[in-house]
Amino acid sequence: MRVFYGWVIAACAFCTLLVTNGLIITGINAFDASLLAEFGWSRGGLKFRDLLTFIAAGLLAPVGGALSDRFGVRRMMLTGAALLAVCLWAYSHIHSAAGMYAVHVLFAVVLVTCGLMVCVLLTSHWFVAARGTALGFVIIGTSLGGVVFPVLNTVVIAAYGWRTAMQLLIAAPLLLWVAIAALVRDSPADKGLQPYGAGRAVPAAGTTRRQPERSVPYGQALRTTTFWALAVTAMSTFYAILATQAHLILYLRSLGASPVKAASGLSTLFVMGMIGKFLFGMLADLYDKQRVLQVNLLVMWIGGLALASMSPGAVWFAIALFGLGWGGIYTLLQVITMTAFGLAAGGKILGTITVLDAIGGGLGIWLTGLLYDRTGSYASAFAIVAGLITLAAGASTLVNVGLGADGRPAISET
Repeated sequence: MRVFYGWVIAACAFCTLLVTNGLIITGINAFDASLLAEFGWSRGGLKFRDLLTFIAAGLLAPVGGALSDRFGVRRMMLTGAALLAVCLWAYSHIHSAAGMYAVHVLFAVVLVTCGLMVCVLLTSHWFVAARGTALGFVIIGTSLGGVVFPVLNTVVIAAYGWRTAMQLLIAAPLLLWVAIAALVRDSPADKGLQPYGAGRAVPAAGTTRRQPERSVPYGQALRTTTFWALAVTAMSTFYAILATQAHLILYLRSLGASPVKAASGLSTLFVMGMIGKFLFGMLADLYDKQRVLQVNLLVMWIGGLALASMSPGAVWFAIALFGLGWGGIYTLLQVITMTAFGLAAGGKILGTITVLDAIGGGLGIWLTGLLYDRTGSYASAFAIVAGLITLAAGASTLVNVGLGADGRPAISET
C-alpha cells in the first residue's frame, strides 16, 4: 500500500520542530550553568534573553504568517534552517550579555520562519481528515527535541566546553536544510495530489454530518469571541509552559538534584509532552474539541499546583502531569484554530495569536527568574503559573468550533 506523501511532509515538519525548538527553546537551557559561571550574570539577566526571543518572535509572527500565505512555507523553512546554523556559530563567540541578546533576537527570526507556525500551516494544507492526529505527530517533535538536546548538550559541554559544544550543534540545522530542500512541498498540488480526506465526508465528533473545510476572513476572525478566547488561553498557558521548561533544571537543582538528574527531569517533562501531544490530538479527532481542551487544562493545572508546593516527593508526579497537559494544549490550540477559521487566512490568524502567546511565554521566563532573584525560591512563581492555567480554563469555555445549519462557521462576533 502506497503511503500518502502528506506523511512524508509531516515527518519533515516533525524533524524541523525537533531541531528548531529543541535547540532554541529547550536545549539552550543546558548552557545556563556554564554561562552563569563564566559571566556572573543574575538569573533574571540571563533569562532576559528568552524574553527578547519571544517578544521579537511575537512581533514578527504576523509578518511571517502573511509571507507564508503569500510565498509558501518551504522558502521560509530553508531560510530559517540556514539562519539557525549562523546563530549557533555566533553564539559560540559571544563575550557579553549584549552579544547573547543579539543572537536571541535572531533566534526569533528562526522561530518565525522555521518553527511551530509554519509547520502547522504546512501540515494543515496536506490534511483535511486526521488533521488532529497529523498535527499531534508533528508537534511531538518539539517534545522530542526537549528530550534529546538538554541531555546531549549537557554531556557534550562536559566533554568539550560550552563554546565547542555550540559549534558542534551546527550540524543539526545543516542536515535539516538538506531534508527540507529535498522533500518539502508547499501543497499537495505540487505533487499532483489532493489533501488527505479531501472530497469525502469528514464528520465532526459525535455527528454523522459532513463538516466542510471553512475559510474565515482575517478581519472577521478578529471580531469573534472564539479568537480572543483562544488568544487568552494561548497567552496564559504559554507563560506557564515556557516559565516551567526554562527554569526546570535550575528548579530541580534548587531541590538538591544533580546536573544529570535535573536534565533528566526536563527530558521527562518532554517525554510526557510527546504523549500528550499525540494523545490529545487524536482525542480531538474523536471527541468534542472544546471538552478535550478543558480536560487537558485540568491535568495541567494539577501539575502546576504540585510544582508550586516545592515538595521533593511530589516533583516527579508534578512534572509528569504538567508535561502531559502541556503537550496537549500545544496541539489543541493549533487544531482548534485551524478548525475554527480555516486555511485561507490561517497564517495571519496564527501569527496574531502567536504575538500574544510569545509575549506571555517571554514574560513567563523572565519574570520567573526575577521572582527567584528577589525571593530565593520558585514557590511564588509557580503559584502564578497555576493561577494563569485557571484563567485559561475559564477562557476555554468561550471557544466555539462548531458550524451553523448553513455549514458556515457558527463563531459569534464580539
